[in-house]
Amino acid sequence: MTLIVRPADERDAPGCAAIYAPFVRDTWVSFELEPPSEAEMALRIAEYGHSHAWLVAEHDGKLAGYAYGSPHRTRAAYGSSCDVAIYVDPGFRRHGVGRALYGDLLARLAGRYHAAFAGIALPNDASIGLHQAVGFTAVGVYREVGWKLGAWRDVSWWQRLL
Repeated sequence: MTLIVRPADERDAPGCAAIYAPFVRDTWVSFELEPPSEAEMALRIAEYGHSHAWLVAEHDGKLAGYAYGSPHRTRAAYGSSCDVAIYVDPGFRRHGVGRALYGDLLARLAGRYHAAFAGIALPNDASIGLHQAVGFTAVGVYREVGWKLGAWRDVSWWQRLL
């Protein structure tokens, strides 16, 4: 499969919102409770694209997934760290989209940040496998940190030094 990974812009907001909405509505992968609108997604793309990076992967003109970096915490000493997240359209899973996105994203962040962190709501073997494959290591689990879909959810935290 030929993928094009590129920086996102506001024209990608509808596609990113469409990929993300089922993760919000139907899973505990995201701790948001309502899917963001296309306008809200455009604001996020602009903000994180400017401060960190927001990338999309396309295959034959169709959005296959996206990944972005964002602030880790707001206190000044955390400024050398960032959080990362990735969402892949289910139709493109296991086709290298996640690795391609993270390969580019982590390279872009490496020039500006020392460490990247990813939170993975559990269970999520596919996401754990992806993060391990691109060099993240587990650093701990927040137990019962979020309530979603009628149950307490744990979040496993992963780190990669850039």
